[in-house]
Formats: sequence, structure tokens, C-alpha cells
Amino acid sequence: MSIMYTAEALATGDGRNGHVRSVDGLVDTDLRAPKEMGGPGGAPNPEVLFAAGYAACFHGALQAVAREQKVDISDSSVGSRVNLANVDGGFELSVELEVVLPHLDHEQAQQLADAAHQVCPYSKATRGNIEVKVTASDD
Repeated sequence: MSIMYTAEALATGDGRNGHVRSVDGLVDTDLRAPKEMGGPGGAPNPEVLFAAGYAACFHGALQAVAREQKVDISDSSVGSRVNLANVDGGFELSVELEVVLPHLDHEQAQQLADAAHQVCPYSKATRGNIEVKVTASDD
């Protein structure tokens, strides 16, 4: 394996109510537990950052697969919903990805989304570890 890129970040403070900063300074933000978890809200939390990263990464994988298959996916988008659940006294994540491909029929859109799910690095990292549901639509 040849490493192409390494991202580095450091979390300090009180975990979900702390601070995170990437070594390059591009991410430099306070974190706050969401109100739904009894926190103050008003700032990102780990699940929001994970959802944003997964959506962007999956969209990149989708575009790569579309280029390879010579399919037009203009106006496409990927939404990511990261759920945090209390399971057996611990915590567990699950992810729902919604892939919108307005110029494709549903079957072709789902096939393309499924192909992207096979190559996306986030999907590979989560496969077998957490539930990830990928749904494609044309609107």
C-alpha cells in the first residue's frame, strides 16, 4: 500500500465539549454535544463531522464510478445521516446515505450508488462494522 495523503487532527478539552484542530489549520473548531444528548448544541459534534466527511467522500466515489461508466451525473448530490444509538449500555453508529441522481432512472441510479459503495473509502472502513443503508433517487 502506498499512502497518498495523511490527515491529522488533535482533539483537546472535554471530548464532545472540547476543541478539534487539524494540523494544517483548515479545521479549527469548538465541539459541543447536541441538545438532544443534553449538551448545549450550537457547534459541530463528532457525528456531524463524520456525516460531512462521508457525504463528500461518497460523492467523490460516485463521480469516479460515473466517469468510468461514462454516465452523466450532473446535478447529483449525496446526503448523509449519521445516527448515534444507545445499545446495550454502549453506543453505536449507523449511517443512511441518500444519493440523488436527477437525470437517471431509479434502477440505474441505485446501481451506480451501489457501485460507489464498493469503492468509497468510508464505505470500506465501515463495512461489517456498522449498518450503512444506501438509497438512490431521481429527485
